[in-house]
Amino acid sequence: MKRRLAAAVAATVALAVLSGCSFRGAESLPLPGGPDLGDNPYEVEIDFANVLDLVPQSVVKVNDVSVGKITDIRLDGWHARVNCKIRKDVNLPDNAIASVGQTSLLGEKYVQLSAPSGEAAQGRLGTGDVIPLARTSRSTEIEEVLSALSLLLNGGGLEQISTITNELNAAMEGRTDTIRDVLQRINTFVGTLDRNRGAITQALDSLDRLSGKLAAQRKTIADTIDRTGPAIKVLDQNRADLTKMLVSLDKLSKVTTRVVNQSKADLLANLRALQPILQNLNKAGTDLPNSLEMMLTFPFPPSVANALRGDYANIHITLDLDLKSLTQNLLGGTALEGLVKQGDQMRSLIKPPSLTLPQTPPGVLDPTPGAPGTPGAPGTPDPGRSTPPGVVPRPSSTPDPGLYDLIMGGLS
Repeated sequence: MKRRLAAAVAATVALAVLSGCSFRGAESLPLPGGPDLGDNPYEVEIDFANVLDLVPQSVVKVNDVSVGKITDIRLDGWHARVNCKIRKDVNLPDNAIASVGQTSLLGEKYVQLSAPSGEAAQGRLGTGDVIPLARTSRSTEIEEVLSALSLLLNGGGLEQISTITNELNAAMEGRTDTIRDVLQRINTFVGTLDRNRGAITQALDSLDRLSGKLAAQRKTIADTIDRTGPAIKVLDQNRADLTKMLVSLDKLSKVTTRVVNQSKADLLANLRALQPILQNLNKAGTDLPNSLEMMLTFPFPPSVANALRGDYANIHITLDLDLKSLTQNLLGGTALEGLVKQGDQMRSLIKPPSLTLPQTPPGVLDPTPGAPGTPGAPGTPDPGRSTPPGVVPRPSSTPDPGLYDLIMGGLS
């Protein structure tokens, strides 16, 4: 008996020496059959809002494969912090997620690690990394399920569901067709809203921007509303006159409508009659404005001012009295344009009169030999006498010297 007691004491001392000063009872002893961590496993910390009945020495799994174990669980503020050791060959991203799972209905708890499903993997998980609360969760406990089921069965939701079902049957009895039609319309309405979801979202965004701008201009809007008080007061004072004006305007609109309807045919006829005039004006183009410039200098062109130089005028006039040209200029583009073609016939019927000059005009030499004004004739100036260029000498046989001097400008 003494030998057995001594062996037990020796074993206890040996375990205490091997485990050092950190021996905390049976939980400090490694469990048989646990995961092989290999050499140099890396340590990470995981924050959980509730670790349930998770204990140290529990396993850490990746895809249901044990890759590590829990070394410590402690309270950090209002949440639990779990220390884990994981084999160094396990490759997990730095933004990995963790959850507390359960092996079976009444099985042990463990920590499940996995890559994030809603975002891209970043970096690699290593020693000193912490998985925060935002990326941790836990499974539902069997106790919670049984508690909720008990509440449902013991005077809870089932009785209420039965009452609701009976009331719905009583309300829909005899109205199934109407309810079906309403549901179809609601389905169409919801489908239309879903198809126009983009436009509705854009309208809401625009309304949000408008609300923001109105909020920014709140002081201006308030000042405007305050200053519109006197204007509203004036409108209230003149309400009777404004009402009379609106009534009179209504009567005027009715009379105007009646007049327009009655004169519609005449108005259309006038517009049709005006169409040829407008077409011919369009054909005239820039000729009509240019011709209106002659109104200030009629019957002379606008350039007549360039012909006046002091007491004399340099004017070259071409007078076209041809009947065809006159009819073309006066009747062209009008309803009487057909008379232009008849101008040739009228021209052949009209013969110019035979005119005989009683005497040779001043400045014109008589082609008859020996006539006054020809060289060698009586009264003809001597050829050796110097005569200014462009001046026709006055013939000696001019019947009226005063008229000749007036026409020739006093030159001799």
